[in-house]
Amino acid sequence: MTNQLIDFQHQILEGIPSILPKAEKTDSFPTESGFRTSTVSHAPKRVIDTVLSAKEKKLAVQNALRYFPKEHHAVLAPEFAAELRNYGRIYMHRFRPTYAMYARPIGEYPAKSKQAAAIMLMIQNNLDPSVAKHPHELITYGGNGAVFQNWAQYLLVMQYLSEMTDSQTLVLYSGHPLGLFPSHRDAPRVVVTNGMMIPNYSKKEDWNRYNALGVTQYGQMTAGSFMYIGPQGIVHGTTLTLLNAGRLRGYPDLKGKLFVSSGLGGMSGAQALAAVIVGCVCVLAEVDYDAIQQRINDGYINETFVYDNLYVLTELINFHKENKTGIALIYHGNIVELWEHLHSEGVTVELGSDQTSLHNIDDCGYTPVGYTFEEAKQLLVNDKPKFMDEVRKTLRRHVYAINILKKRGMYFFDYGNAFLKEAGEAGADVFLNKEEGTYRFQSYVQDIMGPMCFDYGFGPFRWVCTSGDKTDLDKTDKIAADILRGLLDDATDDIRNQLADNLLWIENADKNI
Repeated sequence: MTNQLIDFQHQILEGIPSILPKAEKTDSFPTESGFRTSTVSHAPKRVIDTVLSAKEKKLAVQNALRYFPKEHHAVLAPEFAAELRNYGRIYMHRFRPTYAMYARPIGEYPAKSKQAAAIMLMIQNNLDPSVAKHPHELITYGGNGAVFQNWAQYLLVMQYLSEMTDSQTLVLYSGHPLGLFPSHRDAPRVVVTNGMMIPNYSKKEDWNRYNALGVTQYGQMTAGSFMYIGPQGIVHGTTLTLLNAGRLRGYPDLKGKLFVSSGLGGMSGAQALAAVIVGCVCVLAEVDYDAIQQRINDGYINETFVYDNLYVLTELINFHKENKTGIALIYHGNIVELWEHLHSEGVTVELGSDQTSLHNIDDCGYTPVGYTFEEAKQLLVNDKPKFMDEVRKTLRRHVYAINILKKRGMYFFDYGNAFLKEAGEAGADVFLNKEEGTYRFQSYVQDIMGPMCFDYGFGPFRWVCTSGDKTDLDKTDKIAADILRGLLDDATDDIRNQLADNLLWIENADKNI
């Protein structure tokens, strides 16, 4: 066992260290705090002056101090207050581990339960800088999809997992460990809940307030439940969605068909690779060049296919549609500009969607037209009412352009990112009947994945090779393919396409990802 592994295991077992770690981190730069480093992407500053009162800011610090013995409060209280002031949240950067953050082979975790060790592996994968959007703020994807609220929670949970047996269950609420409870071998090793905010009876301001206070977090679908495996986790689902969207419109295949959407961060980054796999021409708009660069680094898009000139892009679209090329073209700019240009140039769009982070609309998850991403972030900090007004104007333009293309035959579907909800609240023309809450566009679950996949028990599947050994992964791929082939032999017509899609996927997964 190497000294590095011994040190890693020691830190896991220790949990929150009894002696305060040094305040300075390597590669620090004094922009707002000595703890921030220039090596990773950081979450935008969260606005708190209009969210928390002076009394509540003190309460937020008190809530953060509950993880530490009183003898450390005099040092930590002003430090946490500064983080709240500078970043809008208390992340406890001092307690960020010094060891490298990545998913290790399961045998390297100090644990009494293999199931617990597997969960530790998944947590570290979620926070791996090559996976997470803002790893030092414990945010994996979607702008605010958090694994934990702060580093104290991470340290405690990893310590609990190292101690637990197969007859115990760890209970978490929004990253906060409530403790280990007596259980049994067939029970879940961890029970997690996040958020607990009911949209019809709360507002985003409520969530922002409680998140700033350190009592709730937005775990997204797979960040706070530790199941995120990068964009590859949804490439399969997006591939199935596009294939079935085409079938819904009567297309035998998607060659020569144009799919237009937006977003390359987090799970939306899957769209480019999925489009190439199904063989369509895909154009994706993204305002944040860091997100584009991350997908280039991942190998999901080609750097030579990134454009900021819409006329050049239009020529390429027409060329590849005619030649029926499976390709992902990227527009570095606002999706609304792209939609309006396609309309004015008379380009035929067969399929359309949107994967901007509209669930995170008031924290730069959606960029108003006329602003660069950096300009939008500054506007949010300096004049949030104007920022939100610009966002609402943009959503109205967004929907107007989509409605025109829809009349020309485009099939547009909501991809579960709150597009319909936020566009409707902005006064955009998305309703068939506003009183009944019926929309012009269907959600992908309601129209595609539900009736064509989920109703038959089909959907994207995934598993994790906890050994980290490629030969083990190859074995499981082969087992899955053999099972699917056997099922396909006796399949009825209503499920034959779905079985064939999944077989095609697993047989080519190693090549595609």
